[in-house]
Amino acid sequence: MNLSAAKNYILTRLENKLSTDYHYHSIQHTLDVHRSCIQLAGMEGVNSRDLMILETAAYYHDCGIIETYQDHEEASVEIAHKVLPQFGYTGQDIETISCVIMKTKLPQSAITLLGEILCDADLDYLGRPDFFMIAHRLRYEWELIGNYYDLPKWYELQFNFLNNHKYYTRAARLLRNEGKEKNLAEVRKILRK
Repeated sequence: MNLSAAKNYILTRLENKLSTDYHYHSIQHTLDVHRSCIQLAGMEGVNSRDLMILETAAYYHDCGIIETYQDHEEASVEIAHKVLPQFGYTGQDIETISCVIMKTKLPQSAITLLGEILCDADLDYLGRPDFFMIAHRLRYEWELIGNYYDLPKWYELQFNFLNNHKYYTRAARLLRNEGKEKNLAEVRKILRK
């Protein structure tokens, strides 16, 4: 497995083909998810081989958005199947990566540790101080693709999402639950105004 080459390939492809309308699903999001995966994997004791699988899944999890917005996870899996063999990934590696990627499709349904970590990393921002900035990037992105929400409706959507969301891993709960509760309380305050 040549993780470095697989990473460079997909980041270059994203840089060249990703729509500038995607303010949430950007290269920055991909790098942010990767960073969070590394942190959570370290806290959860993931071995080095599984970490390479997880890192690859993090880099490729949203790359399908360059092909289609709707069902981009499936398109991400197709891209992984097409390109990862040239970087020394086995069929089993690619199947594992594909399964992990598909767990990020909403509603998330992780059942393995790697899937749990990627799902938690994908929504890490829910428990961070930059939650509102990132959520507004998503709102703007949705508006540009035709899914407009006025602010009251948007905050209602955010409230319900935060209220129903649960981090899978102990590490993510430890790092982000308190922040997520603060963000939920802030959204609740906004809705009461």
